[in-house]
Amino acid sequence: MGDAAPLSAADRDTIEAFLDAVWSEHGLADATLAAYRSDLVQVARWLPEDVSLLAAERMHLLDYLAHRNAPGSSPRSAARLLSSLRRFYRWAVRDGRRRDDPTALIEMPRQGRPLPKTLSERDVEALLAAPDTDTDLGLRDRAMLELLYATGLRVSELVRLQVHQVNRRQGVVQVVGKGGRERLVPVGDAALDWLGTYLRRARPALLDGREADALFPTRRGTAMTRQNFWHLIRRYAAAAGIRAELSPHGLRHAFATHLLNHGADLRVVQMLLGHADLSTTQIYTHVARARLQALHAAHHPRG
Repeated sequence: MGDAAPLSAADRDTIEAFLDAVWSEHGLADATLAAYRSDLVQVARWLPEDVSLLAAERMHLLDYLAHRNAPGSSPRSAARLLSSLRRFYRWAVRDGRRRDDPTALIEMPRQGRPLPKTLSERDVEALLAAPDTDTDLGLRDRAMLELLYATGLRVSELVRLQVHQVNRRQGVVQVVGKGGRERLVPVGDAALDWLGTYLRRARPALLDGREADALFPTRRGTAMTRQNFWHLIRRYAAAAGIRAELSPHGLRHAFATHLLNHGADLRVVQMLLGHADLSTTQIYTHVARARLQALHAAHHPRG
């Protein structure tokens, strides 16, 4: 066995036949085909000389996966490798080249869920203050940022909002989320104040007499795209001196984390975020706990 062993002609022909098949069936990109080729060539070279790639058994593949997955290696890489092997052996069975799939009983490695990147409360204040509210566009952007942080909406939900979905008298916004699920989300006084100022001053000026349903239109009177708003956030983050890596959902993550830091119930946060499953919301408890531990270590005399 060894990664540097030569590739047999039979294995090379088999790998190329597999790549031709998946390319013709699914039109895969060159980079995907190259990844499949690399994975399969490495496995074939590692197998004992008397075992071809087509003849490999489950134990051979488990040994190779153990060999590749040394302590500290990425579960994502292991998952991609196993995915390549599964696709290859399913093709081999379907093509009549072997009777069984040796990967059928091999479990996909657990990858875990990465903790969402979030902002400190000080960073959020700096970001909210970044737009120039003396301009119509700046006032619109301040209202958008305030509403996003106040409600925890997804960016896609924010840019799709229409005027009739906001009830300023009751202090709520009606949101249509994933799967068409509707929810009512309360809006705080600060965000309502900025929204009211924007609706009185900036929105009529931006529309210049045109009609539009979008709550936050562009200068052309059309709804803003998710990508447009992401570019705005990045620009304001740079202006605010925020060095932390920011995702498009940065304010949504901050909304959830800061609520939990201040004692909000997890199920309430779940409802506000529009998560169908509580387990999706629970990841924020880890972020909040990590923040509290850091604060304890920094400020407790025996931290």
